[in-house]
Amino acid sequence: MFVVDTNILLHAANRGSPHHARLKRLVGGWRNGPEPWYATWSVLYEFLRVITHRGVLTRPLSFNEAWSFVAGVLASVHFDVLIETPRHPQIVQDLMAEYPDLSGSIMHDLHTVALMREHGISEIRTLDRHFQRFTHLRAINPLAL
Repeated sequence: MFVVDTNILLHAANRGSPHHARLKRLVGGWRNGPEPWYATWSVLYEFLRVITHRGVLTRPLSFNEAWSFVAGVLASVHFDVLIETPRHPQIVQDLMAEYPDLSGSIMHDLHTVALMREHGISEIRTLDRHFQRFTHLRAINPLAL
């Protein structure tokens, strides 16, 4: 059971990425495999923002192409989107006490971390080293395996 981060999905969908083939196969394996895996709506919207952004990618996807990729992920039998529960504010407050120096852009990651804690998930698959600062998580870079 794990959460997938935006950057994995981006490389899997972006044909221009040097990691495209490998991460497309990996995501395809998760889509068809038996292990539960998750994302958050903020991860999926961030994916849509970046993969369609003409200022970021040389060949961005159209919104229709990007949503088709997301729809394929959403259709995976063992995939689900984590959402906030009534405990969310308390979890964020607990994380604030544990990591009082957080600020700026890391708040997006904090949202993912809070949802993971809410749902009892401790592993995230990501290319982003920022998740390593959350010592209760296992941040796995699948390209390093």
